[in-house]
Amino acid sequence: MKILVTGAAGFIGSTTAMQLLERGDTVVGLDNFNDYYDVTLKEARAARLAPYEYFSMTRIDLADRAAMEALFAAEKFDRVVHLAAQAGVRYSIENPHSYIESNIVGTLHVLEGCRHNDVEHLVYASSSSVYGANTTMPFSVHQNVDHPLALYGATKKANELMAHTYSNLYGLPTTGLRFFTVYGPYGRPDMALFMFTKNILEGKPIDVFNFGKHRRDFTYVDDIVNGVIHTLDHTATPNPDWDAAHPDPGTSMAPYRLYNIGNRQPVELMRYIQVIEECVGKKAEMNMLPLQPGDVPDTWADTTALSDAVGYAPSTPIETGVRNFVDWYLEFYKVPGRKTQKQRA
Repeated sequence: MKILVTGAAGFIGSTTAMQLLERGDTVVGLDNFNDYYDVTLKEARAARLAPYEYFSMTRIDLADRAAMEALFAAEKFDRVVHLAAQAGVRYSIENPHSYIESNIVGTLHVLEGCRHNDVEHLVYASSSSVYGANTTMPFSVHQNVDHPLALYGATKKANELMAHTYSNLYGLPTTGLRFFTVYGPYGRPDMALFMFTKNILEGKPIDVFNFGKHRRDFTYVDDIVNGVIHTLDHTATPNPDWDAAHPDPGTSMAPYRLYNIGNRQPVELMRYIQVIEECVGKKAEMNMLPLQPGDVPDTWADTTALSDAVGYAPSTPIETGVRNFVDWYLEFYKVPGRKTQKQRA
């Protein structure tokens, strides 16, 4: 198949593109290489994909309507994996306009491209942030999610609603995946694992919000990507039992599906920090801080629906996943005086 992967220089996008290429698909990557964080890291991710014969990268901003229309018309994609977005809960409080441009306008351009060019299936990234003020655990796609706590979560909820209208009006099969705290090698510098590892190695304190009482459903990137690709191959279909009198938020009478994609095992933040300390071989100095605006205390994914649909079964414990990240970090940034697990063996 010919597949468009948006956000192909991103953390999850680059790994998704690589796995699709490894199995023989033709992949067109799209990314605008913006400077939300270090562009050098984005270029390094893209460089991993460059040697593949059936890969090409196009540097387009999702918000550029004319460029997006031309891309879809020229390439005639079979399927689309839409992972590009302006990420970050806290950043959305400081820079709301960038979220509307990337996450709302950009997603509209993807939906329009799929609609007008006979795309067979659109899989797109949503987020656990849509659960907002919900406190019933584990989070289920069958719950109502009408109370986001930050604009980032609101834009992801909007993406789900937009996708549903296109599924309903035009018969476009769409599947939204609500990601739960993805981590691993080549991860984003604004994520806790990256910041904690960097600061501990440099002897700087780390900010521990909610006094370390957060619980997060940390999910290793390879487990996430396996779920993304299996979902891409499993085209969304209408739910024949959908009842308008008792609507199920996770399905529809249209070819529309929503799934949680997480590790199913929430971990307290202090345990996560302990694992990082063990992998780095150094204790963290901690600034204990209160819960931040827009943050939720806990996340925990009920992935039953995705497991039933595509056999999703995450298998990477945090001890393994964090070790893989730390080893990547030491090698990528050439940290002096530190050896990876492989180098020590």
